[in-house]
Parts: sequence; C-alpha cells; structure tokens
Amino acid sequence: MRGAVIHAPGDVRFETVDDAKVIHPTDAVIRTALTCVCGSDLWPYRGAEPTERAHPMGHEYIGFVEEVGSEVTYPRPGQFVVGSFATSDNTCANCRNGFQSNCLNREFMSTCQAEYVRIPNAQGTLVATDEVPDESLWPSLLAVSDVLGTGWWAADAAAVEPGSTAVVVGDGAVGLCGVIAAKEMGAERVIAMSRHESRQRLAREFGATDIVTERGEEGIARIKDLTGGIGADSVLECVGTPQAMSQALHSARPGGNVGFVGVPHEVAIDGQELFFSHVGLRGGPAPVRRYLPDLIDRVLAGRIDPGRVFDLTLPLERVAEGYQAMDERRAIKTLLTP
Repeated sequence: MRGAVIHAPGDVRFETVDDAKVIHPTDAVIRTALTCVCGSDLWPYRGAEPTERAHPMGHEYIGFVEEVGSEVTYPRPGQFVVGSFATSDNTCANCRNGFQSNCLNREFMSTCQAEYVRIPNAQGTLVATDEVPDESLWPSLLAVSDVLGTGWWAADAAAVEPGSTAVVVGDGAVGLCGVIAAKEMGAERVIAMSRHESRQRLAREFGATDIVTERGEEGIARIKDLTGGIGADSVLECVGTPQAMSQALHSARPGGNVGFVGVPHEVAIDGQELFFSHVGLRGGPAPVRRYLPDLIDRVLAGRIDPGRVFDLTLPLERVAEGYQAMDERRAIKTLLTP
C-alpha cells in the first residue's frame, strides 16, 4: 500500500509502505475513508522535533473495518468507525477513570496518512456508527478523532461551565474546535485570540462572542479589560509554546482554570508564580475515547459542524502539498482523500 513518510524536516513523501495487517489478536485493519494533516505534524516538519529516521505519519482517521483479530468482537468487518489518536483497551483502571489516552496498554497512532491503517486495541478504541453516515458528515467525524476531541478536552480541563467566560488561545483547528466546545458547554462569553481574519470569521461562526488580536502582554491586558480587570473563568491553551502558556495563565482569574492541550515545546512554568496565582492547571493528551459517543451523536444530529476547519482538500498522494500549505498558513487544516 502507499502512505506518507517523513524523511527530514520539510521532506514528506507519498510512497510504498508495509501493508497494514493484523499483528495481535486485539488489532483491526481499516480502509481509510478520510485522513488529514494535524498541526502537531508540523513540529517534525519544521524541525522542532527530530526525525532520526524516515517514518510514517498521521494519527487522525475514519474508515471501514476490513479485518479484525481473533479477540475482537466489536466492531465488525464492514462497519464505519471513528477512533482516537491514542488507542486504549477501555477496561484498565485509567480508562475506567476516563483517561483512555493514558491507558496502561496505550499506543499512539502514527501511520494514518495511508490507504489502510492497523488499529491496536481495536475493541476499546473504535466506535462504530449504526449506519454508514452521509459523506457530507465525514469531515466532521474525522475532526472528532482528534481536533474536536482535543478542543473538547481543553474546555473540560478548563472547567467551562454554563454562564462562564472562556478564552481560547490559538486559532488553529484545535483552538477553533475549542470555541465549539466552550459554546456547547454553555459559556456565555467565548473570547477567541486570533490575528487572522479568515480564522476570526470561523471562530465567530462557531460561537465566539469576542475577538482579541493582541498577543503577549497586550493580549493579556485586553483580556483583563474585557473581564472587569479580573480575568477569565476558563482559558483553553491550544498552541504549546511558552508565549501561549504564559498568555493563558495570566488571562485566567484567581480561582480560574487553564486547560492546556497544545503539545508543550520548551514550556517552563514558574512554581512560585503558579502558587500565588490561584489558577488551576490541567492538560495532557486528550482522552478522546471518553467523548467519542457523545461527539459523534452531536455531529450526526447536525448540532455541530467541526469539519469546517478543513479549508483545503487534496488527494492523499498530494500530502506533501498539504503539509506545505499548513506550514505557510495558507490552510488551517488539510483534508486528505484516498
């Protein structure tokens, strides 16, 4: 089969790779219906994470079950499924506590920009729909597998409540999905921090009530101005840089909460400063599997449309162009069709 392989920073190729196959009795193989490029894929693409050897890429997927291992009783071959970027048995203590992305048998997906994908821990990871959804819904279901689930976790970790004020730091796909999540969780005011007009428009359409274009100290001051000098109840940090984390922590009110889901790169937090701020901080890889049934239902019911974050669609064989477009900020998120 063929799939995306990164060889070095800026060098992603679509080439022949090993066929996906059942290795363990808990595995499944799916035929990819859609996949995509994630903002976190840009870290190795930009050289911020080392690429010591050529390896496949991609961790977002929806598709049709082709084959299952001997211990998999659900889902069945032929079913349409949505999964998570972190696989889970969904039975261990961490899974039962709602943190499937920290499953004791966790494996992170990393081969999904391909025609077929092996899914470890298939029975605990995949959620099948009752019927094959209309193709118009596929992009939104693909968003559920990562960026919507991650934005949802950011809002959950930041303790967004009905009537509250939430700030979203980051206007990539995760941040925009964080806007959806904050609105769905009942935030009365959702402030999106963005300097890009097209993303600002989409943020407003997703439910943002205010846009802040300033960054750093100016951005923090603007948030304080909008919140009576106190800060926001909840802040969603959806970037992973030191500046974004600082901006998030200083935008929250005393007693407020920050949910951080941007993979941290060179982020350091001052313990004394955090101690005296009275700001709560929680984050980590999103437990997407916890949210999958609910988010799938919201998409199928037409309540939310997170697939709108995909503003560039390319055939999978042109995956390198998708990386380049996102790297150059000509696209929010690239959808790839097999």
